[in-house]
Amino acid sequence: MAVPKKKTSKAKGRSRRAANWRLDPPPRSICPHCHQAKVPHVVCPNCGWYKGRQAVEVD
Repeated sequence: MAVPKKKTSKAKGRSRRAANWRLDPPPRSICPHCHQAKVPHVVCPNCGWYKGRQAVEVD
């Protein structure tokens, strides 16, 4: 079985783990009805449309 030649520093191990902590911004698409930015596959929070129809009533 392979054995490491040198000890891995704390910074090296922690930076490898910290790579999974990043939070990427959610993807954005344009609502075809009101042309505002929205999250894909979700009802538009501005106008309430989804898949070409009024899905929810927005005040």
